[in-house]
Amino acid sequence: SPKVLSLTMVDLPGLTKVAVQDQPEDIELQIRDLNVQYASNPNAILLAVTSANTDLASSDALKLARELDPLGERTIGVLTKLDLMDPGTDASEILHNKVIPLRRGYIGVVNRGQRDVDADLSIQVGLRNEERFFRTHPTYSRDRYLMNKLGTTNLARHLNGILISHIRECLPELKMRITGMMGDVQSELDALGSPEDENDEGGSRSALGGKLLGLLSKFSANFAAMIDGRASNTNQHHDGMPSLSNRGGGVSSYGNGMGGIGMGMNNMSIGGPNNNSSVIGTNADELYGGARISYIFHQVFARSLNCVGAFDGLSEEEIRTTIGNANGTRPALFVPEISFDILVRRQIRRLEQPGVQCVDLVYDELQRIASQSEPSELTRYPNLRDRMMDVIGALLKRSVGPTQMWVSNIVRVELSYINTNHPDFIGGSRAVARLMEKMANEKERASKQAAINQVNQQQNNGGTGHNGANMTPPKDRPSSRGDEEIGATPLSSSSLEKYMVADDGYSSNNHGTLPQHVVVDRNGPSNQDGGGIMNFIFRGNNPSSSGSVGGGIKGNNAWNNSVSANRGKSTHGRSTNSNQNPSGGPPAIVQLPQVPDTMRQTDAPPSDRERVETEIIKSLIDSYFSIVRKNYIDMVPKTIMYFLVNHVKDEMQNELVSELYREAEVGFLMKEAEDIALRRRTCLEMRDLLSKALEIVNEVRDFNTFT
Repeated sequence: SPKVLSLTMVDLPGLTKVAVQDQPEDIELQIRDLNVQYASNPNAILLAVTSANTDLASSDALKLARELDPLGERTIGVLTKLDLMDPGTDASEILHNKVIPLRRGYIGVVNRGQRDVDADLSIQVGLRNEERFFRTHPTYSRDRYLMNKLGTTNLARHLNGILISHIRECLPELKMRITGMMGDVQSELDALGSPEDENDEGGSRSALGGKLLGLLSKFSANFAAMIDGRASNTNQHHDGMPSLSNRGGGVSSYGNGMGGIGMGMNNMSIGGPNNNSSVIGTNADELYGGARISYIFHQVFARSLNCVGAFDGLSEEEIRTTIGNANGTRPALFVPEISFDILVRRQIRRLEQPGVQCVDLVYDELQRIASQSEPSELTRYPNLRDRMMDVIGALLKRSVGPTQMWVSNIVRVELSYINTNHPDFIGGSRAVARLMEKMANEKERASKQAAINQVNQQQNNGGTGHNGANMTPPKDRPSSRGDEEIGATPLSSSSLEKYMVADDGYSSNNHGTLPQHVVVDRNGPSNQDGGGIMNFIFRGNNPSSSGSVGGGIKGNNAWNNSVSANRGKSTHGRSTNSNQNPSGGPPAIVQLPQVPDTMRQTDAPPSDRERVETEIIKSLIDSYFSIVRKNYIDMVPKTIMYFLVNHVKDEMQNELVSELYREAEVGFLMKEAEDIALRRRTCLEMRDLLSKALEIVNEVRDFNTFT
């Protein structure tokens, strides 16, 4: 009808209780499930139909409607068979919504009876008969409110009013969605462009050449804008694909949301509010373009290098060995500078590899930016897109090599000259001053701790020496350090045992045995006359120690015999019997141990001098390495920006034009893809369909249900 909107009426079967004839036994359950399936739709209006000549409280339709619509927002009660009520009775109380109230009330109707249907009575005649019945009824005709609640015409008008109200509530959002969809379709049509005119060959070739130059310029501008951070309004996606990446079938229908607008459009999809495309600049929690390169410079490269220590992979034993090698044949009076030079160069070389890796990371990001800079129109020409990516890839590869070389040259420049006059370098004098201050502080702390320990020990012993302990002052007690004291002390027999190593690898600390070429008196007195290397060699000349010497020689002979027995062979030139003085004196010949093939500085504990030299070298290395690392962190990003990023950005357009703008290849490069024509036709159909939908929405806005 031109006066009302089209409505979809679903006539559901009545709820039955007993199966009749060939109906299944669960007919009641099947009918209920069918009613629930349709009535559960929140956009459906429920017409609870009940006969007026029955008790309204026993209505199955009202019961089911209350279950599915507890608030009663979409339920309308419909009373039928008002003409079959007993004389003197009417449904005015129900129509006034006083018996079982409904939010939308009740409407009474009189339908055609079975006799009218058999007599082929038309619907128009039935509506006139219904109107005459209510107009002549003694109760209904006197109440104007009831007259608006009676008749099929009033029911249709009431339903149309509900539909129009619902549409008007959704109208702003619906119109906005349609407008957005039309904008997306129009953008896609603009990207697809108009069909190429193949008849005008000369004009078409010149037009294609101009379009090619425009695409190359637009791509170069997008690339530069993304690096400089000016591409927040571009229409490119994070995955590098433009908005027309859907080559499989165009635009998709909104289906349920648009109430069937996309019917017959063959699964088309458009990028409306529900699409998954993500535009650069709209996702505020992700970096893109030049910001990602900056992140690599400051968060990846700089942080990683700041975590590199000056002594990573360098032990104190290696520092001692390097200092010893730098001394040569004569120990230096001061710390040898060549050891600092060797060690600091070794540590500086470790910075080269992270810089080269930083170049590779920026190269990957530039490839990503290039894939994101493609203009949407480029999808029409797959040949041009492929050739363009090849040219850009070649340009990037040519720029990576020189960049990596210059980054490596930064390290080589630092290695070429160790500038110990750098204003930030600590220098030798300050390093020594710091070390002396540190040692003084440590000595002061040690003395305080020793005093505290002595006081605690005296308090624990009660000051009188429990259990018969002799409380002899520390300075009067005999020395008990024995083999444990190592350092700048006079060379004695006890200290020689630590440094003399036999050719079989045994020392005085292994299993309590001594080499057979050393004679040591372990029980001799430790006094001034008996200590030192001279007393050790010429011990037999000291009368006061003759007894102990004899014992020492005897023990040494026994030790030599046991060693010879264990080895199963005699040592040439080292037999104790041949070297022993028969009169009980010292050995006639003193022989040195064999020199080991591999000598290590770490075989002996460090002396005080070696510890001081090591600390000074470590202080110098740490100071100079920090200076070089700081300069390297600053210079590598600058080098990459100049030789790679800025070079590619400045030369891209020239490179693309020189490689692609050739008259013989314009036709091949500007050839459209096979699916472009189909996509263009689909977009045109979708645009016409959305225009009609917008017209319908505007008609609904201006529609008046009372006209």
